[in-house]
Parts: sequence; structure tokens; C-alpha cells
Amino acid sequence: MTSGHASPLLGPLFATEAMAAAFSDRARLQGMLDFEAALAGAEAATGLIPSAAAEAIARACRADRFDLDTLGQQAAQAGNPAIPLVKRLTALVAADHPAAAGFVHWGATSHDAMDTGLVLQLRAGLDAMEPDLGRLSASLATLAEAHAGTPMSGRTWLQHAVPVTFGLKAAGWFSAVERCRDRVKAAGRGARVLQFGGAAGTLAALGDRGLDVAAALAKILDLSVPDLPWHAHRDRLADLGAALALLVGTLGKMARDLSLLMQTEVAEAFEPSGEGRGGSSAMPHKRNPVACAVALAAAVRVPNLAATMFAAMPQEHERGLGGWHAEWETLPEIFLLASGALRHMADAIEGLTIDSDRMRENLDATRGLVMAEAVTMALAERIGRAEAHRLVEAACRRAAQEDTRLSDVLGRDSAVLAHLTEAQLDQLFVPESYIGVAEELVRRALAARRK
Repeated sequence: MTSGHASPLLGPLFATEAMAAAFSDRARLQGMLDFEAALAGAEAATGLIPSAAAEAIARACRADRFDLDTLGQQAAQAGNPAIPLVKRLTALVAADHPAAAGFVHWGATSHDAMDTGLVLQLRAGLDAMEPDLGRLSASLATLAEAHAGTPMSGRTWLQHAVPVTFGLKAAGWFSAVERCRDRVKAAGRGARVLQFGGAAGTLAALGDRGLDVAAALAKILDLSVPDLPWHAHRDRLADLGAALALLVGTLGKMARDLSLLMQTEVAEAFEPSGEGRGGSSAMPHKRNPVACAVALAAAVRVPNLAATMFAAMPQEHERGLGGWHAEWETLPEIFLLASGALRHMADAIEGLTIDSDRMRENLDATRGLVMAEAVTMALAERIGRAEAHRLVEAACRRAAQEDTRLSDVLGRDSAVLAHLTEAQLDQLFVPESYIGVAEELVRRALAARRK
């Protein structure tokens, strides 16, 4: 069974305390007990069992009355933890109200208890994640707006390409995070459904009252009632795992970008610093990208976990063998890793340091080559793109060979000066003159979400 911060040494690095609590063994146990208490309450409300029996069952449904180690050992023999849990719950109820013991788990199966308990955990986990998602989104929007016109080198294949703006980069992060936020919310809504079908999904043990009990049970637990029990249909859980994997991948992309911007040779943006943060055991000067490391680690691990959720989907007949079991630790681990990556990146973006002067210096690192396309397009209007490209490409080679500025080479080229004045050439080497509609794109991205 998953136990949240299973490693006191590494757990706090990769998951938040709130998510660890939501997916602790104690929370898993309490989720199943909440199902059992609500089931008894629903059956009492529909007249199937005495109210006194439901009250006695509810009194016993407290996780602190169960020994996790004992249940774990018994689960190893039974095949799932719900079986020994129901046995222990029955004994506790019998000690309090003997007549009520026979109504424990009435008409349900272990699948119902475990899956509905998991759904309750998922709901708590999604609620725990939302504040960090909101915080990250707000910080990215602020960055994008503040730096909509801040020029920096665009990079393709890790090489300088043409000028962009930092605001545009931040807007890209923001838009992707917002899409992920929508996906997670939608998948979360889809997964917040009751699991209640009895032995093989027919609720036959409850006669003709099965749907009444299901409706009452869902109302107590504040869950939706699905059209059918979903014992062997795991698409909702796989969908949620996939949505979280996309979120973690998006956080990983941000982390990759930011860690590259933090490189000593680049030094354009930095995670927040502080006592004990990002240091080195050997090198006192280090300012390591800790948040990026956590997000990137999660981005390596989570896709394989999501793949396990998909691989577990072909479950046999009415209730599966093995595939169901494969999910038990997998989906909680996805939640845990997603929570840690999200918290770290939200902290990093909220306290991000931007060096716009360094961005401008780096724009000039290639001595004007980053503006080659700007010159090419200006010439192309006069002599056609192919000829313009040939002239500027040759000038770029000469600038590199002579270790001089591209503008100086072009300024000596009569073929270029026949079509562009020196003043026009000078203007073409101003980065702000070649950022296209970057600022408008930023405004559009932000406005779309606000709308």
C-alpha cells in the first residue's frame, strides 16, 4: 500500500505534505471505512437495514481502530486490504452491537470499497493541488505581462535563432499550464463517481433496491452516480493519470527552459535563492536549480506510471485480475510526484529573478548574426528571398571568419547597399524592431484566459 512520504529522507523533496496525507495508508483505510459507513447509512435510509445497525457501523468506521501492519499482512494472503478490513470492522461492530454485525458490507464487494475509497482520496488530492495550480498560473500571467516586450534571444536547436521576448516565453508556459489545468479539472470531475455494483455489477444482493441505495450512497459521499458500475472499466482513472502526466510534462518543459536560462554562460533567469537552497556540498558559489531538478525528475518518472494505468485497462470480464492491483500504488504515485513538481515550480516562478540586461547582452553574443533573418526579409522585398538569403548567408560566413560584426560586413557590401541605406541597416540590428507580434500574442493569451 502507498504511504505518502514513504521515505522520510526523500519523500518531502518529491511530494507535498498535503498530497502525502491524502494518499497515506491511513487515508486509504479511512476512505474504505467512509464507504462502509455511508453504505450502511444509505441502506438504513432506504429501509434495508435498521438505523441502529447503521449507527453502530458508523461508530466503528474510524481508521485509528485498525492496525495497519496487521491489515497489511492479512492483505498479502487475501489479495486485497478490503477483505481483512471488513472482517475486522465486523468484529468491532459485533463488540458494540452484536445484531448490527450482520449488516456490515451489506450487498457490496471489496472492489466497491477500495475504488470508492480511492475516489475520495483523488478528490482530496485534486483539492490539495488546486492552490498551487492557481498560484503558478497567476505568477506566469504576471511575468508574461511584465515582460511582454523584454527582448531576448530565441533559441532553436539550442542555438540563437531570432529575437523573442521573455513575456512570450512566459505566456507559452502560462497557456500550457492553463490547458493542463482544464484537463485535470475535467478528468477529475469524470473520476469523482461512485463505485457500487456488488459481486459482479448487478447489485443483485439488494434485490430491486440497488439503484435506490446507490443514489443514497452517492448523496452521502457527495459523488456522482455513474450510468453503470465500472469495476473493469478503468478509463476514468487512466484519463486522470494522463491529465496529470501532461501537467507534469508541461512543468518539465518549463523546468528545462529555466534550468538552461540559469546556466552560468546564459544567466538570464534564476530560481529564488535562500539559506540552504540550491547549494553544493563542495562548491560554495553554486546556485543550483533545485525546483527544476524535481520537476524534471517527475517528468521522467510519471509518463511510465501513466503508461501503467493504460496497460492496466484491459481487465477481464466483470472484475479484473492483476490489472486492478497494478493501479493501487501507481495512481497515488502520479499524484504525489505531480504535487511535488507543481509546488516547486510554483515557488520558483513566484520568486523568479529576471536579468533583462543579461538578455540584451546575450542577444549581441553572435555580433549581430541573430538579426540575419531581419536583414534577409528587408532585402527580399527588393531582390527576392532566394537572392537575399544568398547575400546574407555569405555575409554571415565572412563575419564569422573575420570575427567581426555582421552589420560591418553588410555595410561594406555594395550589393546590399544598393538596396538598403546605412540608416536602414542600423535599424535592422535593433532587436525590438524584429519581435513581430510577440507583445500582441502575449496580450491575446492572457485575455483568452481572463475571458
